[in-house]
Order: sequence, then C-alpha cells, then structure tokens
Amino acid sequence: MANLQERLTDIIRPAVEALEFELWGVEFIRAGKFSTLRVYIDHPEGISVDNCADVSYQVSSLLDVEDPINVEYNLEVSSPGMERPFFNAQQMQPYINETVAFELVAAQKNKRKFKAELIAVEGEELTLAVDNDTLQVNMRDVKNAHLVPAFD
Repeated sequence: MANLQERLTDIIRPAVEALEFELWGVEFIRAGKFSTLRVYIDHPEGISVDNCADVSYQVSSLLDVEDPINVEYNLEVSSPGMERPFFNAQQMQPYINETVAFELVAAQKNKRKFKAELIAVEGEELTLAVDNDTLQVNMRDVKNAHLVPAFD
C-alpha cells in the first residue's frame, strides 16, 4: 500500500499536468491541528501567483472529492523557489556541480546534516564532494535535500 505522500502525488499529478505544469513534489507536514499540504509546481517559464491560485483551486476541488487526508490541513501551492527541495534523484541531474544541503536518515562518515557539491547522479546513487572527500549516498538514505543558491 502506498504511503500518504505517494497517494497524494498520484491524485494531484493529473490535475497539475492538465494545467500544463510539472508537479515538482508534495509534502504533507503533520502538526496536530495545523497540518499543511504543500504542493510544488514548476514550469520552464516560471510560476506566477495566478498559476498557484489556478492549481490550488483544481487540487482543492479534487481533494474534496478524493478525501485522502483524515485531519484538517492547509493547502499551499508554490514554485520550488531558489532553494528548491529535491524529491528524487532525477530532479538533481540538472544541478551537477551545484551546492546541495542534505539531511540524511542516518549519519555517514559522521555527517547527517551537511552541504556538498553534487558531483554525479546515477540512478538513485549520488556522488558528493564534502570536506575534501567524496561521499556516495543513495537517495533512499536522504531525508531532505535542497539546492543552496549561489549568489555571485
């Protein structure tokens, strides 16, 4: 049985794609009475507030019918932004040689939270340069990862 995040992704993706946007990712953050469903959308030409409103309207209507969440929640729709979170390894491919912040499920080489240069992505395997060392990480071992924007 799929977990809630996978189920939400499966429900939401067709509505987002019908509006000609890419579903970048879905996060459901349980926080008691104030849970949040965050939907990230992307498009080669960028995302506007109106785009977010259109997707929010469609997704909200769809979720009212499907009703996959059994607690009250707020729906947020946004672009991934400059510090875009990564939900899978394939999303990282265009960001080779960029800095990415990682939080791992369990420490590797005494590192659980760190920033690293993304060297390579092969399937689910990530090659990272961190502290003058190379680290191999499987995406299943990544709890969170997001781009660290460079301001030159």
